[in-house]
Amino acid sequence: MAPKFRLMLPCLGLYIVGSCIGKTQREDPPASVTAKETIVSTQVKPTRNFKGKTVPVLCYHAIREIQKGDSPEQKAYSVSPENFALQMQTLDDQGYTTVTPDELKDFYTAQRPLPQKPIMISFDDGRKEQFSIGAALMEKHGFRGVFFIMTVSLGKKHYMSRDEVKLLADKGHTIGCHTWDHHKVTSYKKEDWLLQFAKPKKQLEKITQKPVTSFAYPYGVWNYAATDSLKSHGFTTAFIFYGKQDLSRPLYTLERTNIPNSLSITAFLNKIESQGMGK
Repeated sequence: MAPKFRLMLPCLGLYIVGSCIGKTQREDPPASVTAKETIVSTQVKPTRNFKGKTVPVLCYHAIREIQKGDSPEQKAYSVSPENFALQMQTLDDQGYTTVTPDELKDFYTAQRPLPQKPIMISFDDGRKEQFSIGAALMEKHGFRGVFFIMTVSLGKKHYMSRDEVKLLADKGHTIGCHTWDHHKVTSYKKEDWLLQFAKPKKQLEKITQKPVTSFAYPYGVWNYAATDSLKSHGFTTAFIFYGKQDLSRPLYTLERTNIPNSLSITAFLNKIESQGMGK
């Protein structure tokens, strides 16, 4: 087994999901980034411009029954099927409409309108229950999700097959890239941009027969070199965790929030509002 495959094995375990996210948003800017490069483009407006608010972007990992022996980290990155179903019903009852990364991009770059209460529902890693439970429950409410696939896991136990990824795309869900094997982008060398960005993108496009233009950073960690490489490889949006959007790279540092199982429905709605619609 190649060293890189061994390093990403924690993210392939059935219940080891917390290790796939970190709390560091990015490295310090490289010395080569000039003051001019940190000015926000007049063609791209910051995400806090939807009537002064963001579009909430939710993120899920494992959808499974919570076990008594689960660690706090496992619980933090899992949600039970019952709670996920209740959350989807609540979003429907509250009048939310799901949007895609491309629709969000077009709103900021071309001022194309969004629904009155837009929300994005995203999933990381490509776990099988995201297809069998997550997509099925969303579709009951007319929702469409964004599935960020780690391509090394395709067809492996507990992970989606290529046919399942294709079916999601055919049903109108968005397929995004989550690298080949979930290494932090901040550790990449020159050859890694091709391995982790270009090849997975091409593979997913071959499977779905659709453009793959959205990306989620492993562990939520990013740097300026990664945003530049993503842009050069044809990605138009990228999503982070925990930190704030960088206004010099607004479409490549879009914010998301993790949804743990511990949230009550009241807390779930409050979390959405605090992230976006309530600001």
